[in-house]
Amino acid sequence: MNIVTLTLNPAVDKSVKVDGLLPDNKLICHSLQHQAGGGGINISRVLKRLNVNSTCIFTSGGDNGKFLNQELMSSDITTLPIKIQSWTRENLSVVDTLTNLQYRFGMPGSTLTEKEKTTIIKTVSKQLLIGDMLVISGSLAEDISANFYAEIIRSLATKKIKIILDTSGRALTETLKENVFLIKPNQRELAQLAGKEFLDRHEQEEFAKSLVQAGKVHYVIVSLGSKGALIVSKDGIHYQTPPSAEVKSTIGAGDSMLAGIIYGLLENESPQNILKWGVACGTAATMQEGTDLAQLDKINAVLKMING
Repeated sequence: MNIVTLTLNPAVDKSVKVDGLLPDNKLICHSLQHQAGGGGINISRVLKRLNVNSTCIFTSGGDNGKFLNQELMSSDITTLPIKIQSWTRENLSVVDTLTNLQYRFGMPGSTLTEKEKTTIIKTVSKQLLIGDMLVISGSLAEDISANFYAEIIRSLATKKIKIILDTSGRALTETLKENVFLIKPNQRELAQLAGKEFLDRHEQEEFAKSLVQAGKVHYVIVSLGSKGALIVSKDGIHYQTPPSAEVKSTIGAGDSMLAGIIYGLLENESPQNILKWGVACGTAATMQEGTDLAQLDKINAVLKMING
């Protein structure tokens, strides 16, 4: 099965440390890191560490876009950058070493012309054959229609592609009008999808079950933050709590989790074991500093703790 990841709102993720975050002062930063970032890009990075190859499609503008491609190619990831006029954005995370608190700054996404949107749709379709998997992950820039992901999926209707979707807000609502295999909202995103501010545990389970029973999706995986995750499918409901670990950064934890879930699917694991892989990869990501994502040795160590 060919796996394609799609990132329409990528970023060069910068992370630094500051020894005391104070207003109005000139702050001296250190421990600077640069990484290729964005939902599908992060997923391709972690899949590679799990010895799974994917084709990583992303929009690329200016020198930042070139940097993304260079970083991914240096990790032996197959890339397919789509050139756009707007520059690829940068995101910044700052850790205050005195409090160990992390501050994250997300910049506005790149705009897309109608011609660029058409190129994206054609490029994605060209890379996928019948029965392949498309991983759509990340937000859409503010000026892009919420139904653009749905438009991409409609263009693939005859190919019976397995769509893995990780987005939020109206983009999630609109895309679920199409044939989707798996979604991975967090608790807030699931509540928004249900048209509510908050769902308790029972309500989360019932709403996720309703999506599966209605045939909108085969798997619903809900990220529960520090409490782990739950998976809902026709086989029932399963929870997985993570083992105790020192959290150094939460950047990319959700993307790492989804990479683990995809690995479990490819290995034809049971829903419960699919969730274990996801939680293991998500937890392993939090054990890394900055934007380093889940490393294989940490993933294996967490799996051992989960399995006892």
